[in-house]
Amino acid sequence: MKARLKRFISALALLSVEVVLVWAVFFVCILLFVYMAHTVFIDKATGLDVALFRFAASHTTPESTRIMRIISFFASADYLMVVPVLIVLIFAWFRQLQWFALKVLVISFTSTILNQALKRVFERPRPETAMLEQSGLSFPSGHAMIGGSFYGLLIYIVWRTVPNPIWRWLLTIVLTFLLLLIGYSRVYLNVHYATDVLAGFSAGILWLLISIYFMRKLEKIYFQKVEQKQV
Repeated sequence: MKARLKRFISALALLSVEVVLVWAVFFVCILLFVYMAHTVFIDKATGLDVALFRFAASHTTPESTRIMRIISFFASADYLMVVPVLIVLIFAWFRQLQWFALKVLVISFTSTILNQALKRVFERPRPETAMLEQSGLSFPSGHAMIGGSFYGLLIYIVWRTVPNPIWRWLLTIVLTFLLLLIGYSRVYLNVHYATDVLAGFSAGILWLLISIYFMRKLEKIYFQKVEQKQV
């Protein structure tokens, strides 16, 4: 009896920590996005953007530029039109992963639509010093926002499905590092301002949390109906 009670208390404590962290990230993302929008469109402040451009320029070399172009590709439209679909097809083959397949499909698609809508709302032009030919608007960064929701979802799936803690942490660190590099590559290549990237990360993670919450609710309703039919 005591052992069961201890396990219950431990599980409750872990759940509480998880809930607190999720809510903390949720509100931080809201505050960060609002702050970036206020900084850019109300205060018209450019200090952060100028500082990051100068920092990137201080170590710009042909080799670094080549690497940054490669890193940037991992959240490009060409990449994100193919890889999420492949992941969905792979996950769909395994019954225990089918709901994850649906999450990848829905979140990848909706984050893209939302990003384009936000760009139309804010209508910030891209930097004139861009090293790549890029069309479209700048705020928030699509690479940061869509990449943030996509790679954030992969991290969520890793934590839900990978039992080995070493592999779980290793994959999480690799995905997080890749995402941060993608964001920095956009500033390095001058195709986005730093404020675009920070706003993109905050909007992407915020949308990811909202989407996961509602899709988990939908998942519970689905399985309840399946159990009722079986009874």
